[in-house]
Amino acid sequence: MKIILIEDVQNLGYKDDVVEVKNGYARNFLLPQKKAVLATDSALKQLAEKQKQQAQKMAKIKADAEALAEAVKAAGLLEFAVKASEEGKIYGSVSNAQVAEALAAKGANVEKKQIVLDNIKVLGEYVAVAKLHRDVTVEIPVKVVAEAAE
Repeated sequence: MKIILIEDVQNLGYKDDVVEVKNGYARNFLLPQKKAVLATDSALKQLAEKQKQQAQKMAKIKADAEALAEAVKAAGLLEFAVKASEEGKIYGSVSNAQVAEALAAKGANVEKKQIVLDNIKVLGEYVAVAKLHRDVTVEIPVKVVAEAAE
């Protein structure tokens, strides 16, 4: 079944993409949740007109995302000092919200929902990914070290 996505759907596509999905997935999830509409001839014509009108806006948004990506790269390595056991397991975890706060402190304002980070529970070096735009992603090096004992 061909559908047009109304919003970004993880592992499927981005807003305004025309995708082919199984009938049940479209009827039982995407359409009732208002995440997609059927790709009829009239809907496809409306989408084409909408995309023409938004081309310039999208170019500016992408340019802003690329500028933000440069700011994130300039922030460099983010280091977090956390309480940890002798085996290297940390108490709690380092989350995408903490990464977003650290980036904001270095002048790169990235929303926490744009940051993809595995659950960090052990000391070490990791890589977070900031998805700033559908075509712009940037890797953020993250280092988790033990807090100095007093």
